[in-house]
Amino acid sequence: MAARSSRLVKLFVCILGGVVLLAATHAVWLAALGRMLVRDEGPAHADMAVVLAGDFYGNRILRAAELVKQGYVPKALVSGPHMVYGLYECDLAIAFAVRHGYPEEWFMRAPNEALSTREEAAAILADLRHLGVHRFLLVTSDYHSARATRIFRAAGPDFEIRVVAAPDQYFSPGGWWHNREGQKLFFMEWSKTMANLAGM
Repeated sequence: MAARSSRLVKLFVCILGGVVLLAATHAVWLAALGRMLVRDEGPAHADMAVVLAGDFYGNRILRAAELVKQGYVPKALVSGPHMVYGLYECDLAIAFAVRHGYPEEWFMRAPNEALSTREEAAAILADLRHLGVHRFLLVTSDYHSARATRIFRAAGPDFEIRVVAAPDQYFSPGGWWHNREGQKLFFMEWSKTMANLAGM
């Protein structure tokens, strides 16, 4: 009985020590998990930029607009599911960029009915093949960049894809847990990542 009690005490001490260690080092491993969501290869010259849907703050479209302005690409293809009050998101995104001073002719609409990044990849890659594009910059939010890159490269091995991450005002890889929106983005993106890895 005494031996069993001793083992239980040791187990409790080990668990407590583990909890204390996790708490003491939380900033390190939480930041590491945040950085695993991000892939940013930086801009390079390409045939086109592709702006993924799902950003309602305009960070992605403005990042793509800057890539056109800086001469990396001649145009940006803007993905836009039909899901925002009956409107295509690409139309709203392009109008947003125009209001910020970028010429409308820099952008091409890519309306679609995608309900996931995988469906979006299928629709967008078909558009790019039709346009004769071989090399493009994939522009999406930093927290979405690693997963989007895996999906697009798996769906389009015939393309040369370079991902350019757009910063998000609520998500910081090294400090996402400091605000509620950052926490929501982190948990949502990790949930989707695990679902994708499970083949869902």
